[in-house]
Amino acid sequence: MDEINDQTFPEDPSNDSLVKVTGMYKDWFLDYASYVILERAVPAIEDGLKPVQRRILHSMKDLDDGRYNKVANIVGHTMQYHPHGDASIADAMVQVGQKELLIDMQGNWGNILTGDSAAASRYIEARLSKFALEVVFSPKVTDWQLSYDGRKKEPIHLPVKFPLLLAQGAEGIAVGLSTKILPHNFNELLQASVQHLKGKKVSVYPDFQTGGIIDVQNYNDGLRGGKVRVRAKISQLDKNTLVINEIPFSTNTSSLIDSILKANEKGKIKIKKIEDNTSSEVEILVHLPNDISPDKTIDALYAFTACETSISPLGCLIIDNKPHFMGVSEMLKISTDHSVQLLKLELEVQLQELENQWHYASLERIFIENKIYRDIEEASTWEEVIAFIDKGLKPHIGHLKRAVVEEDIVRLTEIRIKRISKFDLDKAQQKIEALEGDIAEVKNNLAHLIDYAIRYFTHLKKTYGGDKERKSEIRIFDEVDAKKVVVRNQKLYMNREEGFIGTSLKKDEFVCDCSDIDDVIVFTQEGKMQVVKVDSKVFIGKNIVHSAVFKKKDTRTIYNMLYRDGKVGTSFIKRFAVTGVTRDKEYDLTQGKAQSEVLYFSANSNGEAEIISILLRNTGSIKKLKWDLDFADLQIKGRASRGNTVTKYPIRKVELKEKGVSTLKPRKIWFDETIRRLNLEGRGTLLGAFKGEDKLLIATQQGTLRAVAPELSLHFDETVIHLEQWIPEKPITAVYFDAEKERYFIKRFLIESIDKEDSFLKEDSTLLYLGFDWLPLLEVHFEKPRGKEQPESLLINANEFIAVKGYKALGNQLTNKKVKAVELKEALPYEMPKEEAIRDIEVEVDEEESDAESKKGDDSQITLDF
Repeated sequence: MDEINDQTFPEDPSNDSLVKVTGMYKDWFLDYASYVILERAVPAIEDGLKPVQRRILHSMKDLDDGRYNKVANIVGHTMQYHPHGDASIADAMVQVGQKELLIDMQGNWGNILTGDSAAASRYIEARLSKFALEVVFSPKVTDWQLSYDGRKKEPIHLPVKFPLLLAQGAEGIAVGLSTKILPHNFNELLQASVQHLKGKKVSVYPDFQTGGIIDVQNYNDGLRGGKVRVRAKISQLDKNTLVINEIPFSTNTSSLIDSILKANEKGKIKIKKIEDNTSSEVEILVHLPNDISPDKTIDALYAFTACETSISPLGCLIIDNKPHFMGVSEMLKISTDHSVQLLKLELEVQLQELENQWHYASLERIFIENKIYRDIEEASTWEEVIAFIDKGLKPHIGHLKRAVVEEDIVRLTEIRIKRISKFDLDKAQQKIEALEGDIAEVKNNLAHLIDYAIRYFTHLKKTYGGDKERKSEIRIFDEVDAKKVVVRNQKLYMNREEGFIGTSLKKDEFVCDCSDIDDVIVFTQEGKMQVVKVDSKVFIGKNIVHSAVFKKKDTRTIYNMLYRDGKVGTSFIKRFAVTGVTRDKEYDLTQGKAQSEVLYFSANSNGEAEIISILLRNTGSIKKLKWDLDFADLQIKGRASRGNTVTKYPIRKVELKEKGVSTLKPRKIWFDETIRRLNLEGRGTLLGAFKGEDKLLIATQQGTLRAVAPELSLHFDETVIHLEQWIPEKPITAVYFDAEKERYFIKRFLIESIDKEDSFLKEDSTLLYLGFDWLPLLEVHFEKPRGKEQPESLLINANEFIAVKGYKALGNQLTNKKVKAVELKEALPYEMPKEEAIRDIEVEVDEEESDAESKKGDDSQITLDF
């Protein structure tokens, strides 16, 4: 293949002859790609820095005199080493400064929370931080190279004795590859380095300056294919206001608010207004309309806005001038081992310097103590001076650690007469002994290098880690079902006779509110069922008997149906749930015979079972023309079951005689402390078995209580101290300190309202004990008065001490002594009133079935043929 140098370019521009650029592309593109990878986009493993960052820090060290320097001055100085424009250098410096680790900043350096940019470089100032001065620089162990124009020397790598790459993180896009290493916590990295040096397994997880909540289950050690989910920290300020105090990494308040407003415009969420009060800390207030659930809105914010983001890390870095992919644990180990080697080099340099100082101090003492300087009085040439001194030293240098060279003798000749005249032998000996102590210490550190490195990392953590606590809370996230939390921004209508459903049929029958991402389940009089996506107009089939928004995996909604098999066939009755279906597929709920017809149908959101009356046609041979059927007598099966036989005679009419109650057994609900959410899967602590009308009692440290329906969408922040199944007649016991009266009170009360938050504490009161036992026996411990004996603890039977009153009551005074703590000594026996036995009816969950399976009968059921 011809190279570009071999090409002959036409002199006449109008000449249409072709010129091959294959060689040019092959060589130049590869050179360009290598340059971008090595010199611009990807950090080096040795110091964790990109070239521009390394040159900025080197320039700042050149200019460092302890005072602040204008950033514009630093940028100009950096251009001696970095062959690029001032704007790119200034931007890179601002990014390093905003990490708040290596650069001490002064002026407006921008705000990572709001996305505000920094002021112009001529208005802001910077200097190296104390941490950077201690950890990043060590000229005596630094390898140097010439700058791009050969005028200056710059470090090949800075001798960073800290896993800086993992602390700062790195992101860059090169030619053909990219890197995205997430930032980690300062203290956790140092602790992990210590663990590695001790031979233990290490693992580190990201920590972001913006805080937030992170799920690192799929972090995959920062390798390709890993994922970190990050959420904003959202809490409920009151029933109509949410507050966002921390935001996800890679977002800012402006972009976050824009995403919330867009979701509101699209109808995914519903908000009244939004306020941004962010300054040094994030505070975004989201105001909700009166009819919107705060808990569902929090989930909707995670589902439809930038309040939840997913970050895919990719650990790529430069090792030996080549890009390598590796996990953060391996990066930490390499960085720690490299730091140990740097510490060893520094110790070796220090040892050499100390030994040189000891050698010269010893020579100086010998030279002055033995008055060898007098021997040179008779010398007439420089060579004789050197020879006389060398001869005079020989009897006294047996204890020296190395030979005396001419350079040592020259240095002795440079000692001033004034210094010789004031020479103090004792001070000289003390200096030599001090140097011997320092040499012994350095040798000991070299002999026990790992212990020395551990002490070094511990020193860094103690000195600089005080204000570097973890900001991102690690938690396991629950999955948010978008269909359950989306705002119902559409209205669904249906035309029963013509068989159409949709959002545009506004002249027809209203069905319910829905969203544009919902599915709709529809049943027809022919016994057909279909699930379709919400649209403006969809044809299902004539004579629709029921339609509603479909909830996947819903085992609580039970359908009660009575149908005739064929034109004059037997009638059957059945109960079933619909949990798994294929969208747009038509299902036959009968046995498939032509002209089958649904005679009665009902949908029951909580498994209710009504009583119906069956009226037969009078054909002359039937003795009983009317009787009642209770759906509660039927088991709940899959939609494919045939059902139980009702009668083989023609039915004239089916009437609803009596509405039923739920026949489903209570739902067991658990609370998962890890994600602080309710669930039905058995994760965490069992709260109880809840019937349809049961409530969940929620208590907070601030002294508030509320009884609410146990919806799985509920959120529980850190102030919630107790959850339990609410028993309306069960009293609650509280002991508190009234700051206004400066006394301790005890009270027992009942919750008086449902779905409303009641506060049983006055302002400035302190809650000491909150109990939910029927008959608590409390033990009160007192503070020891100064100069007096410790008072005995007080036992109180709360039921005998005070009667149950309203939650606003002050209560009875407990004691006039200063209380240290109140604890439950014992819960006295109490016999609960017996409840009626609950029918234990399981719901058969059927996943997607084949058509052949859907026609199978259920011959094991009891036949109800009258």
